[in-house]
Amino acid sequence: MQRLFSTYIFVSRKLTRELLGQISNAGFAGLEIFCSRSHFDYTAKTEVQEMGRALADNRLMLASLHAPTSRDLSATREGGQPLSICEVERVRRVEAMDELKRALDVAEEIPFSRMIFHMGGPRETADPRKRDAAFSSLEHLILHARHRGVTICVENTTSEMGAPKYLRSFVDETRLAGLRFNFDTGHAHLADGPEESRIADSFEPLRELVAGVHVHDNHGEKDEHLLPYDGTIDWAAAVTLLKTAPEANLPLTLELKEKAGPDTPSTQSQLEAARKSVDRLEEEWG
Repeated sequence: MQRLFSTYIFVSRKLTRELLGQISNAGFAGLEIFCSRSHFDYTAKTEVQEMGRALADNRLMLASLHAPTSRDLSATREGGQPLSICEVERVRRVEAMDELKRALDVAEEIPFSRMIFHMGGPRETADPRKRDAAFSSLEHLILHARHRGVTICVENTTSEMGAPKYLRSFVDETRLAGLRFNFDTGHAHLADGPEESRIADSFEPLRELVAGVHVHDNHGEKDEHLLPYDGTIDWAAAVTLLKTAPEANLPLTLELKEKAGPDTPSTQSQLEAARKSVDRLEEEWG
């Protein structure tokens, strides 16, 4: 099992060489970098090149990027105007695609294999106009990504357009060649239906086209992004299910949420807890 770590937990701060060193020392072999300009300015060639050197020096591979979710032009976390491939207005959709292409162009300096996309925002309702907009966006973005050796993976979310059955029907109907899925365990655990079958019911429509997994836990009520085993997901059952995916050596990326407040653990403590959780998950994986 690959030990991959998402920088989403640190998205409100700059991704530095020192932070990369701490992640590497915690036993992780690769990263998924969350694309927020204040965290990692994917539009600045010098910063991208320095990130490539820092990753190499710390023996970390860049496994994937998470697509930007906003035009992050300020120092605030994920601030600015939302970015969406489902934008109905053409001018705004083209602006969003241009920004997403800038993130994909990181692969020209630092090769990576997958970029994770959301099908719109967290409350995106199913709408034929948005579906057509997503098709138009992804048609262009998949071609741009292919030229850079990157596979676009759309993630299941808690919105109507991010629901697994909707995503599968979208791919089947549009026949977008090369589009894959990123399965998110935490989002699946928040789906409608009996809690004990939510992950299985979410995984099945996507299973054949799953190219990666976001691993995190919750208590079945809100998107907490907890460590595995800190919520109510049955990880023994989840691991058995994930191992049925056709993708060989399925990449599993630990995606945690930032903690705030006076009792926030140190970076080292958080990474040590992450390491122990992945140790347990790896033992479960066998």
